[in-house]
Amino acid sequence: MTEPYELTIAQAAAEIRRGGLSPVELTDSLLARSRTLDPQLNVWVNLDEDAARDAAAESARQLAESGPAGPLHGIPFAVKDIFYTQGVETTGCSKVYEGFVPDYDSTAVALLKQAGGIMLGKTVTTEFAMFEPPPTKNPWNFDRTPGGSSSGSAAGTAARMFPVALGSQTAGSVLRPAAYTGVVGIKPTLGLVSRYGVMPVAWSLDTMGWFTRTVEDAAIILGVLAQHDPNDDISLTSPATDYTASLSSASPPKIGYMYQYFVEEATPEVQDHIDHVVASLIQEGAFIEEVRIPIDLHDGREAHGIVQNAEAADAHASDFAAHADDYMPTTRGVIENGMSVPATKYIQAQTLRRDLRHELLKAVEPYDAILTPSTLAPAPDTSTTGNPACQWLWTTVGFPAISIPSGLSEDGLPLGIQLASAPLEEATLLSAASWCERVLDVHLAPPV
Repeated sequence: MTEPYELTIAQAAAEIRRGGLSPVELTDSLLARSRTLDPQLNVWVNLDEDAARDAAAESARQLAESGPAGPLHGIPFAVKDIFYTQGVETTGCSKVYEGFVPDYDSTAVALLKQAGGIMLGKTVTTEFAMFEPPPTKNPWNFDRTPGGSSSGSAAGTAARMFPVALGSQTAGSVLRPAAYTGVVGIKPTLGLVSRYGVMPVAWSLDTMGWFTRTVEDAAIILGVLAQHDPNDDISLTSPATDYTASLSSASPPKIGYMYQYFVEEATPEVQDHIDHVVASLIQEGAFIEEVRIPIDLHDGREAHGIVQNAEAADAHASDFAAHADDYMPTTRGVIENGMSVPATKYIQAQTLRRDLRHELLKAVEPYDAILTPSTLAPAPDTSTTGNPACQWLWTTVGFPAISIPSGLSEDGLPLGIQLASAPLEEATLLSAASWCERVLDVHLAPPV
């Protein structure tokens, strides 16, 4: 018998609507799962079981009286601890913000609640969503990192402690932990989902994202969150879209396979794995050919780091001046490095980002998506959050990208493939990802 905590968003929402499952039953099942696993995994920063049960009871009452409030009615969700949550402490997992309680919800949290979602609590992030290794464990192997910075959101989704969790990506903080923990992670077009009420890292890079266990669930959440927000100065205006409508398309996608940089620098095991995946997709009808761009991506990665560090230094200038000793060593290093970046070097890095975007727009134009491995190797040890080599490119150019599970390594650790499409082509991206998901038929569950 399937336990409620095992249900995806789509499955649970359907059961709630037909009366086969109540929001209270679902919430209780997830809370019990968290109670069992969190002492081992360290997913939660803040979990208020009483508040979650009260919200679930109110959700059940509203459902009985007036029907579902939206597509997430009765669905619990978790929130990375850089998103403001009204009345709930938001620290960025840093001593600097201990005791800080916002008086409003970030736009993303507010939209999930308006759609009927039930907030369970706040998940562990690396300090201020940077690079300090987290206390969270990878549910596949406690000696391996779950990735960062959205560590708790990824690990908890994989461990069935919640069906969806908010994260954010400035380099690789959604897609990398998704791959390391065997779940779906999506980073939409820069500006499509509001950043209002989220602690910043780098203003020209920060992109909201989330974790689910299926592409369908990722599409459901995108339909809720892709709304213009005048409070975010880069927020885009795009027509309301039913992102789930294109998922059942039977047409095999046209894919550009980016061997350059990505596969060239992967471990032999990942190289063999991605070659096998590509062969499987071609066998089922996908059109796949290699695509390259005339820019050294090592230079691009260096430019991304310059921009990220300089903008992080700016974002933290006041707090760092007052509380430098309260920052963790790795975070402090990022900020101090950013403070030393000359203006000319920052401008040159931004120029290279522009050139990368121009070349990638040309490269992706003939295809539905560009395919790469999600990571160069399986999850490494807990002294690091892993290498963002496979993700930074799509963040720096603002393209939407998604990671989906594609198998297990020889050591029994998750592997994934990454797909990226042109800006605002999320429907195309999700259609291609859904087709690949069906063909690969990989459904991973950690041994916890």
